Amino acid sequence: MPRHGLSRLAPLALVLALGLSACGGSDDDGGTATPSDSGSSSSSGSDSGSGSTSSDAVEVTVTREGDTFTPNGERVDLAIGQTLDLTITSDVAGELHVHSTPEQEIAYEAGTSEHEITIDRPGVVEVESHEPDQVVLQLEVR
Repeated sequence: MPRHGLSRLAPLALVLALGLSACGGSDDDGGTATPSDSGSSSSSGSDSGSGSTSSDAVEVTVTREGDTFTPNGERVDLAIGQTLDLTITSDVAGELHVHSTPEQEIAYEAGTSEHEITIDRPGVVEVESHEPDQVVLQLEVR
């Protein structure tokens, strides 16, 4: 009789386990993501961030001219723990805010600088400037 009771619980345990694994937190609202190559051309950086658990880094170049950023709010696919190699070319010094958990700040000087960041939680993470107030990238982390 106990064996019969366990066989009834096995499917329930499987459904619960699958349901819990599907529940991932999100730092922001979801959406459809597509790989982004526009504005991408950099070599790996070494300013901030931690090591990557994925083999390939995603490379993105951000250009700031005055109050205009390129890219301008584009989505970039990123795996959990994958490194984002960010090259920033700017005519003025500034700071980007990565709204991950924990939040990250990327200070940059006029000229070209390279930075590495990783995100270890799934969701959509905005990378934005506060001066001027603009979303530069949306990182779709899965």
